[in-house]
Amino acid sequence: MLLFRLTTALSLAAACLALYPGDFPERVITCDDLHNIHRLKCDSGVISVISALYGRVDRETCSEDWAAQRLTNTHCSQAGTVDVIKNRCNGKQVCEINTNVVRTSEPCSGVYKYIETKYICLPATHLIVCQKSLAWLTCGKGQIISVYGANYGRRDQTTCSYQKPSSETMNVNCSNPTKAVAARCNGKQDCKIPATNSVFKDPCSDTYKYLEVAYTCESISHNSYHGLLSKFHW
Repeated sequence: MLLFRLTTALSLAAACLALYPGDFPERVITCDDLHNIHRLKCDSGVISVISALYGRVDRETCSEDWAAQRLTNTHCSQAGTVDVIKNRCNGKQVCEINTNVVRTSEPCSGVYKYIETKYICLPATHLIVCQKSLAWLTCGKGQIISVYGANYGRRDQTTCSYQKPSSETMNVNCSNPTKAVAARCNGKQDCKIPATNSVFKDPCSDTYKYLEVAYTCESISHNSYHGLLSKFHW
């Protein structure tokens, strides 16, 4: 399971919307097709998925050009879809998923399906450093680091892939959620930590990895997000 994962999606939504009452979840719908891309994006901050569906719960969504009998089952939902999308997208600023990534089973044969994701954008700095590089978390004067979470591994084929053979970047299910960054950096104004196997456990020995961190800078005198941050799990 990835960084930023709450004990329940509902507690995440409730806590964040209480803190940011003017913000509402973004909603993205992508019709089921091998060539379609499901894209989540935050103009600022990082993605935190609230809910996700692969299936069909109404007759109108993604219904154009489809016969009525392909739309009648509105109780169609594949189990585990929200976990797949959380694992790929939580903590990123932009996340693109081909629909075949979530098509892990056939929840309702003969029904034309779609992906629907609801998410919010949490205020955070998103930092990525490639394996054997140094991550440097820093805040301004009078502020301290508070880490949402961190992951050492690989969640896509493009990050930290320059001049790397495809065999070292193809495993996108390589994940090692870690509390080491929070343990070393929380409460400091500035913090450096190497992205190496000696610091973090190696989740996939044949894959070139990277360290992904999301953190915020809090006022020393007013760390209002601390209670919320402590509930996050990668």
